Amino acid sequence: MAQIAGPPAMARAGIDAPPTDRASRFFVFLLRVGLGVLWLSGAGWKRPPDFGESSGRGLYRFTEYAVSHPVFGPYEWVVRELVLPNFGIFGWTVLVAEALVGAFLILGLATRFWAVVGALQSSVIALSVLYAPDEWPWAYYLMILGHLAVFATAAGRVAGLDGVLRPVWAARRSALDRLLLRAS
Repeated sequence: MAQIAGPPAMARAGIDAPPTDRASRFFVFLLRVGLGVLWLSGAGWKRPPDFGESSGRGLYRFTEYAVSHPVFGPYEWVVRELVLPNFGIFGWTVLVAEALVGAFLILGLATRFWAVVGALQSSVIALSVLYAPDEWPWAYYLMILGHLAVFATAAGRVAGLDGVLRPVWAARRSALDRLLLRAS
């Protein structure tokens, strides 16, 4: 029976490596940084301290779409019963999470981890606004696909801190270093 290649065999075969030709590297870098800028600009309109709750605008309005234009019943219940009653905590969590995704993608640090977080956050946003008025659902599908591409191409290793720090993490072998190695 054939063995499935593990990480060392995959690395030797180039499967776990970023693209090597100049054009591919440039576009992988551009995608990673572009998604990072997208998250930072999106975090910019989430205004503390109430995130639009008092005016019914901003993050509050878009979150409320999960209830007024439901996509998935269980998610609607979570938003109605847990998120909206605790909106201040939710708003801060979203703001911090989106700013972190943006910053880490731009820096190219722990990029695979943050690409997964970005894909999950894009999915959660989609569950809130897919059926909302004046929304284009493909925007969220493309965000998810973009994050999966950043994950698949190890984009932080291309002009990012992951590429610089991976040899250090590989040489040290502590639990944190192994975790960072996997997250890159």
